[in-house]
Amino acid sequence: MFFPPLAIQQQYMLPKTLLTVAMGKLASLHGGALTHAIIRKFVAHYKVDMSEAANPDIESYATFNDFFTRPLREGVRPIAPTDFISPVDAAISQFGPIEHDQIFQAKGHSYSSRALVGGDQQLAHQFDHGHFATLYLAPRDYHRIHMPCDGRLTRMIYVPGELFSVNPLTARHVPGLFARNERVVCVFDCPHGPMVLVLVGATIVGSMATVWHGVINPPRTKEIREWRYDDREIYLAKGAEMGRFLLGSTVVMLFPKNVLTFVQDWAPSRGVKLGEPMATVLG
Repeated sequence: MFFPPLAIQQQYMLPKTLLTVAMGKLASLHGGALTHAIIRKFVAHYKVDMSEAANPDIESYATFNDFFTRPLREGVRPIAPTDFISPVDAAISQFGPIEHDQIFQAKGHSYSSRALVGGDQQLAHQFDHGHFATLYLAPRDYHRIHMPCDGRLTRMIYVPGELFSVNPLTARHVPGLFARNERVVCVFDCPHGPMVLVLVGATIVGSMATVWHGVINPPRTKEIREWRYDDREIYLAKGAEMGRFLLGSTVVMLFPKNVLTFVQDWAPSRGVKLGEPMATVLG
């Protein structure tokens, strides 16, 4: 299992193949000593700080996925007393204004908010001239996703797509990357208006899951699937866990216009941690 992933991902134009299925199965394998050897090699190669894990004992993890989605030690990620926090440990890919419906990906590349959310123009229109933030989770990062602010879940949309790598090199070369990859679109009503939080798949992503649904993919279908939660009160507080990646990827957030301003020290490529300040309410 280790890791042709990165070597393979350098061929960043690879669409989804049997590789993803095979790697997903390996990651869920109860392999005993083999699994523990793979985890140790991964920890050493990516310099994973196991002292932050709730359970730092590598041999306690039955599968690679158990290790990869490990919870953090209590108190290691304090939640800042600000309006919007970083929902993940990640590197800032890009952030800023949404120009009409165009979201900046990298120099020379943008994509539409409508494409990102699966073609729903009415949903995308709520974020015209708003703001976005794209955060890239590297292999060494904590891979659970938390809420950037308080929110009530209203919809979840599974959008089928490709499984390109999402590393910075790929973002610079694959047009419309985040609106082409498989993704899960989560729609919330928040104190300051609607918010969309998108989990974007990637080459070796075995699956994506949310706390209210569990694993969403597999199954991987060719059709868009949607769930509505009008008759359920699913409310998540700022900092609460909302989902996780099995083998990592990217989070994209959309906010309406005239809602927030990003903190001054945010910049592309800068590393951020869960709970750190991301933005404040305008006015």
